[in-house]
Amino acid sequence: MGASDFSKLPHIGEALRRKEDYRFLTGAGQYTDDVVLAAQSHAVFVRSPHAHARINSVNTDAARAAPGVLGVFTGADVAADNINGLPCGWLITSTDGQPMKEPPHPILAQGKVRYVGDHVAIVVALTQQQARDAAELVEVDYDVLPAVVSVADAAANSVAGAALHDIAADNHCYKWAIGDKGAVDAAFAGAAHVTKLDLVNNRLIPNAMEPRAAIGSYNRATEEYTLYVSNQNPHVERLLMTAFVMGLPEHKVRVIAPDVGGGFGSKIFLYAEDVCLTWAAKKLNRNIKWVADRSEAFLSDAHGRDHVSHAEMALDKDGKFLAMRVHTDANLGAYLSTFATAVPTILYATLLAGQYTTPQVYVEVDAWFTNTAPVDAYRGAGRPEATYLLERLVTRCAWDLGLSQDEIRKRNFITSFPYQTPVALQYDVGDYHACMTQAQALADVAGFEARKSASAAKGLLRGVGYSSYIEACGIAPSNIAGALGARAGLFECGEVRVHPTGSVTVFTGSHSHGQGHETTFAQVVAARLGIPVENVDIVHGDTGRVPFGMGTYGSRSISVGGAAIMKALDKIEAKAKKIAAHLMEASDADIDFSGGEFSVRGTDKKIPFGQVALTAYVPHNYPLDKLEPGLNETAFYDPTNFTFPAGTYICEVEVDPATGATRVDRFTAVDDFGTIINPMIVEGQVHGGLVQGIGQALLENCVYDRETGQLLTGSFMDYAMPRADDFPEFKLGHVCTPCTHNPLGTKGCGEAGAIGSPPAVINAVLDALRPLGVKDFDMPASPHRVWEVIQNAKA
Repeated sequence: MGASDFSKLPHIGEALRRKEDYRFLTGAGQYTDDVVLAAQSHAVFVRSPHAHARINSVNTDAARAAPGVLGVFTGADVAADNINGLPCGWLITSTDGQPMKEPPHPILAQGKVRYVGDHVAIVVALTQQQARDAAELVEVDYDVLPAVVSVADAAANSVAGAALHDIAADNHCYKWAIGDKGAVDAAFAGAAHVTKLDLVNNRLIPNAMEPRAAIGSYNRATEEYTLYVSNQNPHVERLLMTAFVMGLPEHKVRVIAPDVGGGFGSKIFLYAEDVCLTWAAKKLNRNIKWVADRSEAFLSDAHGRDHVSHAEMALDKDGKFLAMRVHTDANLGAYLSTFATAVPTILYATLLAGQYTTPQVYVEVDAWFTNTAPVDAYRGAGRPEATYLLERLVTRCAWDLGLSQDEIRKRNFITSFPYQTPVALQYDVGDYHACMTQAQALADVAGFEARKSASAAKGLLRGVGYSSYIEACGIAPSNIAGALGARAGLFECGEVRVHPTGSVTVFTGSHSHGQGHETTFAQVVAARLGIPVENVDIVHGDTGRVPFGMGTYGSRSISVGGAAIMKALDKIEAKAKKIAAHLMEASDADIDFSGGEFSVRGTDKKIPFGQVALTAYVPHNYPLDKLEPGLNETAFYDPTNFTFPAGTYICEVEVDPATGATRVDRFTAVDDFGTIINPMIVEGQVHGGLVQGIGQALLENCVYDRETGQLLTGSFMDYAMPRADDFPEFKLGHVCTPCTHNPLGTKGCGEAGAIGSPPAVINAVLDALRPLGVKDFDMPASPHRVWEVIQNAKA
């Protein structure tokens, strides 16, 4: 079945209410902290108060003797049991042909701590309060060392004695590049105009509604481990933990990720806490629970973004892009998190062509270790960083040449597909002009000048900002990703189990943590089989029930996970046709299947899907010589290419020059997600992404003290999360160019809002401030920052 045929089926494009919401809204969800096991104890981690220090000694005697304590473990215990460090899932090769520097990442610190919050010891007690009290009794003798927290300081090697790892004395992890440098330099030499821009993509701290949590369990009788964990990809978690860290047979470990209250990338990774609990459960023969409090999450969850870049665009006299070159310094934090190295390289640089016909692009990335929490994928993962840089640069080019923001984009949009970019990716399909046209209509761009005059009458400045983003979703294919450094496959698995009554259970390797999979996947299956949506159940998040899977991230669920389910449904249909043909005494080549019924072509013979399902399990009239009983199929899907959602966002802001306060007055988002299964769920995903992206642009900012490495924004008192009243009512629109290489025609929608919105907001703020002579500033556009640049412009 092709994508165009699929999009016409019942239930596809229908805004069904989410099946899963009833249990969430009535308190019947089951999150990791809701799981209570027999003989369950509690863990608390002793964390480093210093950003960089040698550990001279750790004295646990008083803690071990404290009431209720079952055990206290340190890095020495980890080393004695030969537990390896946490692995990095993506190998980057430097421009000199050498592999990246990959230092050990012990689950409990050995010899040194390298950021505030680094794991020093784990205390296990009968109650959480007893564990907390005992953790206070662990005495650690530190020899404090100089800390480096910014990539500027790391690159300048300006902090003496701040080498984090022996393997990287200069704190440099790798230098990576893509593109034809010679061709780019030649294009710049002959350009009529060159625009240059320096910018920072500020560090963010993910704040899912549910903090990370885990429960480790060990069964002595079967020698099996079970880990309950709030994680986005339980199979990958199990694979990394067994094969690379603990050296366990994979079939002896079960990872269960029940309901997960938001992930946004920060729950993709294998964390030290997960391994510690699994390991300690066997040592103590106890079930052990750990739940992070919010302060702990600020310190220990993997952070996002943190790029410092210089970008240049070469243009001809008519504003056509000739070439672009970029240098980025990326902060990786103290250790290499699971996908950290892929974010500023494969997931960032390859998107810097954007929607434009720039003939040549050259990107160079230097990655650095610093005394900060590890940095990894956060909603968008490299794509927001690329879009922010490119869309800020494109708008600056327009202003330098006296062009409007929309005109320079229109002059450079790609119009013919497939399109091979100069940075590896090939876009299969798109219509960027259509997105721009619809966005301008919805945003009432024609009325902007009147609104600007009305704002001026109130003493306020109004600006408009554009952003035309593209992203790459469903990282693929596995062989190409492997050649680029991936240490795992990037396929997905789907199992469709048809029951004798005709109802269906689907086991998917994707994972839901708020995206509505139980509804969307059920719509796909119901549409294909012609059965009610309520007759389809979706199972995910349990390595003991799902054959295999790579989890959910990178907006891959429907395009990769859904495609795997479609492949399994192809097998179901093929076998069911053979059963139907036998029942109707026809050739299976003459059987059609539509609307939940099998029919013999050219006759009035037909039977319902339910009758075929029952026959498969009650094979009294069945071709047993040709078919096995049952109707249960599994399929794996490895995409042949990325999918490429794209769109244009337009933001209008009002700025109060007296205070610097910025208000988003209007925001319009027009996206091309290909085929849309459930528009209500897509709308919710876009809303959430816009809130996160606008939150970064105006409010959120992670700050470490430059001298001590202390986290200065360690709570919601200092880290400004967006609130509902920070936003207008969003105007959304859609263009549909179905993906050409998956059976659903879908592209993915989960990250788009967070990718396209930050540059639209900042371009709007800068547009408002241009009359004052303000040319630039870095996110977030907080009142103080905006007021400060206004005062500096006046000086």
